[in-house]
Amino acid sequence: MPLLEQVTIADAGAEGMAVAKVDGLVVFVPFVVPGDIVDIQLYKKKKNYAEGRAVKFHCMSDKRVEPVCPHFGICGGCKWQTMSYDAQLEAKQRQVRDNLERLGNVDCSGMRPICGSENIYYYRNKLEFSFSTKAWHTNPAERDENEWGALGFHIPQLFDKVLPIEQCALQAEPSNAIRTAVRDYAMEHSLECYNIRNHTGYLRNLIIRNTSLGHWMVIVVIADDDTSRLFPMLDMLRERFPQITSLQYIINTKFNDSYGDLEVHTYAGDNHIEEEMAGWNGSKPLHYIINPKSFYQTNSAQAQRLYSFVAELAELKSTDTLYDLYTGTGTIALFLASQVKKVVGIEYVEEAIADARLNAARNGFNNTVFYAGDMAKVLTADFIAANGRPDVVVTDPPRAGMHEKVVEQLLEAAPRKIVYVSCNPATQARDLQMLASRYEVRRIQPVDMFPHTQHVENIVELLLKC
Repeated sequence: MPLLEQVTIADAGAEGMAVAKVDGLVVFVPFVVPGDIVDIQLYKKKKNYAEGRAVKFHCMSDKRVEPVCPHFGICGGCKWQTMSYDAQLEAKQRQVRDNLERLGNVDCSGMRPICGSENIYYYRNKLEFSFSTKAWHTNPAERDENEWGALGFHIPQLFDKVLPIEQCALQAEPSNAIRTAVRDYAMEHSLECYNIRNHTGYLRNLIIRNTSLGHWMVIVVIADDDTSRLFPMLDMLRERFPQITSLQYIINTKFNDSYGDLEVHTYAGDNHIEEEMAGWNGSKPLHYIINPKSFYQTNSAQAQRLYSFVAELAELKSTDTLYDLYTGTGTIALFLASQVKKVVGIEYVEEAIADARLNAARNGFNNTVFYAGDMAKVLTADFIAANGRPDVVVTDPPRAGMHEKVVEQLLEAAPRKIVYVSCNPATQARDLQMLASRYEVRRIQPVDMFPHTQHVENIVELLLKC
């Protein structure tokens, strides 16, 4: 493959890559910053694009900063860590605008400046680590056929290789200390890592969650029902880390790491942790119970800002019936419940709806109803007739966006306003185009939930046309 010399990196691109253009060819390069001038060694070349890596730096961009993480460039996360945060926000704002204008033909004159994250490190409230017999070493000389294995993150595109993590800047302490203690105990007591290729071994995953109230949940996933080797490790964690308020384990004998269909066993403490969020516009604070399988926005502080923007753009009335589609555990629904007459939440995952109902009762709301089921099948004309026509709809679908039947039903129901929250501006743009026959885009509010990554959340206010 050819070497491209003294190429200027033009922009940040998709999947955390940066973009250069050479003689009409678009070249994607990881771990570089717009403004860098580099030599690029190509390793993939197609008709209209290529992929390569920077092998020599001639000039460093003024947007470049020193990475904090010792694993930067190897670990698959935080790919923008060498880019200044201001430059990251500019790139994310541009990403939203480009997707909406190019894919959705959206008028972006109502776009506001992106809301950056107050904390750009140690902002996550959940991390999932994997055990593997296959430790990844950048230097082949470090590899030892007899080594214990690794506890850390999977190397991108190598499903069986795990990078041993020594220090991660995504979650506050004692997250790193807990992970290190688990690793050291497992090595000392010869607890085998799981081999995902031949499905042997004992330790599979470690999940660590925390809240702003100082609650910590630790879940250890093992590969068989022999708990006699696990319980001493859990005793060690309980004694060494009194911060852990929920200590749990899962037995996973399946050939994949998903645990949504598995029983969670509480070993010590509570079977949940608790989070608090300030209410909207002076309303009372909200208290959420978070179970091991519960979804909760991973950046707690930014979740507060995200929901506040939703409330602002929704402009709710006390007489309104509000539908919250893809409600999850009802966090947005409950944040808005004090502002309206009735809230109707719909979500596919039954456990999430159980959490939503629990949290509604915990916060004293009797104006909320939650339904579990496939959105395209639940949201029908009969359902709307039974629950009341929505005055306002908040929709926060997964990355794939909304099903076409859901969009059709929204057009039929014709609420006066739709507030569309999305973690994928590309599919959001597609859906906005389908809604354009009856709705016009007003305000647009990007929010950065994940510093140092390419991911961006975006909120769009849609107003029913007269």
